Amino acid sequence: MSQDKLICSIYRSSKKDEMYLYVAKAKGLIEVPDALLKMFGKAQHSMDMLLTADKTLARADAVEILNAITEKGYYLQMPPARDEYLLDLYKAPVNPTY
Repeated sequence: MSQDKLICSIYRSSKKDEMYLYVAKAKGLIEVPDALLKMFGKAQHSMDMLLTADKTLARADAVEILNAITEKGYYLQMPPARDEYLLDLYKAPVNPTY
């Protein structure tokens, strides 16, 4: 059974860039498993918001978040996949010629 709106808190991971944890504000992080919290690192509070089923979010589906919070007590938003060639742009050249 899912609900159509919820005040949720969003936490940012201290260990992984662009990883977020959505939880019900009233319950906080108490329903998040210890293993996940250890992997997540220090949960840094980003914001609270009223999440409704018709809300448009940048990288997640509001209905999916609401269902996950109702069923598991949390929703984990993973960082977007990175293209390997983009990572190569930031590597220092082995034999630079300037």
